[in-house]
Amino acid sequence: METTFAYTLYIATTPKKLWEALTSSVYTTRYFFGSRIQSDWKEGSSITYLRNEEVTDYGIILKCEPYRLLSFTWTYAADKTVRDEPQKVTFELTPLDSTVKLKLKHEGLAPSDIVEKEDTFEGINNGWPAILSNLKSLLETGTTLRAVTI
Repeated sequence: METTFAYTLYIATTPKKLWEALTSSVYTTRYFFGSRIQSDWKEGSSITYLRNEEVTDYGIILKCEPYRLLSFTWTYAADKTVRDEPQKVTFELTPLDSTVKLKLKHEGLAPSDIVEKEDTFEGINNGWPAILSNLKSLLETGTTLRAVTI
Protein backbone atom coordinates (compact mmCIF):
# COMPACT_ATOMS: atom_id res chain seq x y z
CA MET A 1 0.00 0.00 0.00
CA GLU A 2 1.48 3.33 -1.08
CA THR A 3 1.00 6.45 0.99
CA THR A 4 1.42 10.13 0.14
CA PHE A 5 2.07 12.91 2.65
CA ALA A 6 1.07 16.44 1.59
CA TYR A 7 1.57 19.68 3.49
CA THR A 8 0.80 23.25 2.47
CA LEU A 9 1.86 26.45 4.18
CA TYR A 10 2.02 30.16 3.43
CA ILE A 11 5.22 32.10 4.03
CA ALA A 12 5.63 35.88 4.03
CA THR A 13 8.59 35.93 1.64
CA THR A 14 9.43 36.00 -2.07
CA PRO A 15 9.77 33.01 -4.38
CA LYS A 16 13.45 33.91 -4.83
CA LYS A 17 14.16 33.92 -1.08
CA LEU A 18 12.19 30.70 -0.52
CA TRP A 19 14.01 29.00 -3.40
CA GLU A 20 17.33 30.05 -1.90
CA ALA A 21 16.24 28.63 1.47
CA LEU A 22 15.30 25.30 -0.13
CA THR A 23 18.53 25.00 -2.13
CA SER A 24 21.28 26.56 0.00
CA SER A 25 23.10 25.12 3.00
CA VAL A 26 23.29 28.62 4.45
CA TYR A 27 19.59 28.08 5.23
CA THR A 28 19.13 24.31 5.44
CA THR A 29 21.65 23.99 8.26
CA ARG A 30 19.45 26.34 10.28
CA TYR A 31 15.99 24.87 9.65
CA PHE A 32 16.53 21.24 8.50
CA PHE A 33 17.94 19.58 11.63
CA GLY A 34 21.43 20.92 10.85
CA SER A 35 21.52 19.35 7.37
CA ARG A 36 23.76 20.65 4.61
CA ILE A 37 22.44 20.25 1.07
CA GLN A 38 24.51 19.57 -2.06
CA SER A 39 23.50 19.63 -5.71
CA ASP A 40 24.17 21.50 -8.93
CA TRP A 41 20.36 21.81 -9.35
CA LYS A 42 20.21 20.28 -12.81
CA GLU A 43 17.68 17.64 -13.79
CA GLY A 44 19.30 14.21 -13.56
CA SER A 45 21.89 15.38 -11.00
CA SER A 46 22.22 14.10 -7.48
CA ILE A 47 20.90 15.84 -4.39
CA THR A 48 22.39 15.00 -1.00
CA TYR A 49 21.57 16.02 2.57
CA LEU A 50 24.43 15.66 5.06
CA ARG A 51 24.41 15.93 8.84
CA ASN A 52 27.75 15.91 10.69
CA GLU A 53 29.35 15.21 7.29
CA GLU A 54 27.41 11.93 6.92
CA VAL A 55 24.84 11.43 4.17
CA THR A 56 21.37 11.20 5.70
CA ASP A 57 19.19 11.48 2.59
CA TYR A 58 19.86 11.48 -1.14
CA GLY A 59 18.20 11.31 -4.53
CA ILE A 60 18.13 12.42 -8.15
CA ILE A 61 16.62 15.70 -9.34
CA LEU A 62 13.60 15.03 -11.55
CA LYS A 63 12.46 18.63 -12.18
CA CYS A 64 14.10 21.90 -11.32
CA GLU A 65 12.32 25.10 -12.30
CA PRO A 66 13.84 27.86 -10.14
CA TYR A 67 11.39 29.83 -7.98
CA ARG A 68 8.53 27.48 -9.00
CA LEU A 69 9.11 23.71 -8.76
CA LEU A 70 11.65 21.29 -7.35
CA SER A 71 11.12 17.53 -7.48
CA PHE A 72 13.54 14.73 -6.67
CA THR A 73 13.71 11.11 -5.62
CA TRP A 74 14.24 10.59 -1.90
CA THR A 75 16.10 7.89 -0.07
CA TYR A 76 16.65 7.98 3.67
CA ALA A 77 20.11 6.44 4.11
CA ALA A 78 19.15 4.48 7.26
CA ASP A 79 15.91 3.13 5.74
CA LYS A 80 15.65 -0.67 5.88
CA THR A 81 12.26 -0.82 4.13
CA VAL A 82 12.27 -2.82 0.88
CA ARG A 83 10.88 -0.56 -1.83
CA ASP A 84 10.14 -1.17 -5.50
CA GLU A 85 10.76 2.49 -6.35
CA PRO A 86 12.38 5.42 -4.55
CA GLN A 87 10.19 7.93 -2.78
CA LYS A 88 9.61 11.31 -4.44
CA VAL A 89 9.55 14.78 -2.87
CA THR A 90 8.08 17.79 -4.67
CA PHE A 91 8.11 21.44 -3.59
CA GLU A 92 5.74 23.73 -5.49
CA LEU A 93 5.99 27.50 -4.98
CA THR A 94 3.10 29.79 -5.90
CA PRO A 95 3.46 33.56 -5.37
CA LEU A 96 0.45 35.30 -3.81
CA ASP A 97 1.20 39.02 -3.46
CA SER A 98 3.69 39.29 -0.55
CA THR A 99 3.28 35.62 0.35
CA VAL A 100 4.39 32.35 -1.20
CA LYS A 101 2.23 29.25 -1.02
CA LEU A 102 4.55 26.27 -0.52
CA LYS A 103 3.13 22.84 -1.26
CA LEU A 104 5.13 19.78 -0.27
CA LYS A 105 4.22 16.34 -1.55
CA HIS A 106 6.17 13.26 -0.39
CA GLU A 107 5.09 10.23 -2.42
CA GLY A 108 5.82 6.52 -2.39
CA LEU A 109 5.66 6.06 1.36
CA ALA A 110 5.26 2.76 3.13
CA PRO A 111 3.02 2.53 6.21
CA SER A 112 6.19 2.34 8.34
CA ASP A 113 7.14 5.87 7.18
CA ILE A 114 4.25 7.29 9.23
CA VAL A 115 4.91 7.45 12.98
CA GLU A 116 1.80 7.82 15.13
CA LYS A 117 3.46 9.47 18.12
CA GLU A 118 2.91 13.03 19.29
CA ASP A 119 6.28 13.66 21.00
CA THR A 120 8.69 13.00 18.15
CA PHE A 121 10.03 14.36 14.90
CA GLU A 122 10.37 10.79 13.61
CA GLY A 123 8.34 9.78 10.59
CA ILE A 124 7.47 11.75 7.49
CA ASN A 125 4.27 13.02 9.11
CA ASN A 126 6.17 14.50 12.08
CA GLY A 127 9.46 15.48 10.44
CA TRP A 128 8.19 17.54 7.51
CA PRO A 129 5.84 19.77 9.56
CA ALA A 130 8.69 20.48 11.99
CA ILE A 131 11.13 21.28 9.17
CA LEU A 132 8.68 23.47 7.27
CA SER A 133 7.53 25.31 10.40
CA ASN A 134 11.16 26.01 11.15
CA LEU A 135 11.69 27.23 7.56
CA LYS A 136 8.69 29.55 7.85
CA SER A 137 9.92 30.96 11.17
CA LEU A 138 13.41 31.49 9.79
CA LEU A 139 12.23 33.37 6.70
CA GLU A 140 9.64 35.47 8.53
CA THR A 141 11.52 36.28 11.75
CA GLY A 142 15.18 35.46 11.12
CA THR A 143 15.20 32.87 13.91
CA THR A 144 14.30 29.21 14.16
CA LEU A 145 12.22 27.27 16.65
CA ARG A 146 14.27 26.01 19.59
CA ALA A 147 12.44 22.70 19.84
CA VAL A 148 13.20 21.60 16.27
CA THR A 149 16.45 19.69 16.77
CA ILE A 150 17.43 16.04 16.67
